Amino acid sequence: GRKKGPPLFQTSFSLIFCRSTMPEPCRLFSKGVILGYQRSQRAQKPTTSLLRIEGVDSRQATDFYLGKRVAYVYNAERKINGRHTRVIWGRIARPHGNSGVVRARFASNIPPKAFGAKVRVMLYPSRV
Repeated sequence: GRKKGPPLFQTSFSLIFCRSTMPEPCRLFSKGVILGYQRSQRAQKPTTSLLRIEGVDSRQATDFYLGKRVAYVYNAERKINGRHTRVIWGRIARPHGNSGVVRARFASNIPPKAFGAKVRVMLYPSRV
């Protein structure tokens, strides 16, 4: 089968303590939304999806996120390994336009029902 991504934190575990002295949890990912496929006037390219990342509103601001892993987490009807939760992993490829939208490629194409759905933009791999 295809290579699986790193283990995904479950919803209850997605917020963990960054330092033992901090009373509030912190997220290990940024929030994003799937806008749709990259497209032209008459054709669309299902292999490339457009994402808007929370707090990113310029082409320069997208530079930090290039190469970062993206997880589209969804619930399916049939259980696998005792869970309904599934993940499609992807990677941010490049900016799209000047308003902070990015292009991402996923291991398998994102289904159209996911347009408008939330994604997790992981803060790894680091390029620092």
